[in-house]
Amino acid sequence: MEPTDVKISRKKPVFPVSPALQKYLKSYQREAKLPITYDDLLMFNESYPIMDKNGKDTLWEGPIYPSDHLEELHNGLKVIYANLKASGNLRIVQHKYIDKIEYCTFGNTHPFRIRIVNRLNDVYDYFYVKRADASRIYGLELEEILSPNQVNYLVDRETLIEEHIAGIPGDVFSKTYLYNPEYNQTRIAKEFVKFNERCLIMLLGDMRAYNFVVQITPDFDDIQFKIRAIDFDQQFYEGNVKVYLPQFFKENFPFVKLCMEELTDKTFLQYQQEEKSSILHRVRSERHRLADLRDVSNADVLTTTENINMLKAGMAAHFADENYLECKTMTDIIELNVKNIIRQVKL
Repeated sequence: MEPTDVKISRKKPVFPVSPALQKYLKSYQREAKLPITYDDLLMFNESYPIMDKNGKDTLWEGPIYPSDHLEELHNGLKVIYANLKASGNLRIVQHKYIDKIEYCTFGNTHPFRIRIVNRLNDVYDYFYVKRADASRIYGLELEEILSPNQVNYLVDRETLIEEHIAGIPGDVFSKTYLYNPEYNQTRIAKEFVKFNERCLIMLLGDMRAYNFVVQITPDFDDIQFKIRAIDFDQQFYEGNVKVYLPQFFKENFPFVKLCMEELTDKTFLQYQQEEKSSILHRVRSERHRLADLRDVSNADVLTTTENINMLKAGMAAHFADENYLECKTMTDIIELNVKNIIRQVKL
């Protein structure tokens, strides 16, 4: 599992939400009518760079809004938070205020990060306002359906609201916590293998260390770990199969090295099989929703014909399975991944 220099298109277009996808979102309670849009948050006069504690530019900016517009923005953002967290029940924001609005100039969706604080105890939370991108929404849906993680988001036309996913960023974890003597390194390696397998099956790309977090949960006899994706911008767009395998990014080499140190070929295959079995269980329980998502995404244009042809050839070579060459869309490739899991687990 040696890392390589994987090339990714930083200019991936933002794909609009089609009427069919909007209908799907409404059916599964992801649609909401919101008082503030992404474009409303873009109406700032100027901004200042936000530095970290070491004085390094974070690539986030602090927007400065006209004073007569700020109260309306803050009230609207509190309503959005209530919609995201409590189906619109405004009682949960009765004692909360908007502490910060931050804007990121890096990445495809240029998100706003909102910090909301409870004035009674200073406990805070974050959520994100982004420009709605259909491929990103498909990534969030596949994460909800096929992964062990739940994602919370809302869409209102061109605006996407996402819940903050708590955890230690993968790059920070690899530098600071990976070899903590109190941690069972085999458990961490196991989770990276499962994460690697899941990303390929779901065609979730660009899972560099800063695009996922590690969640740490103390258990009664040990400490549990979970690796979660936090960025879904590169959902089934690229044509290079290595983009969908976190093991090939140089930023993830500390995790790859740990796997080589802690796992044998036998345990590596065992953990891959465990993840496939878990995905199969989720496919069976969510088969109707997955079929609806397949039908909608298959009708959308979400990448180029060149990327589809490149990826299906790469998948055919990776799995030694020429059936991939018959796929016509990225959705077809994911569907074949799932069908192959069903066949393998039944054997």
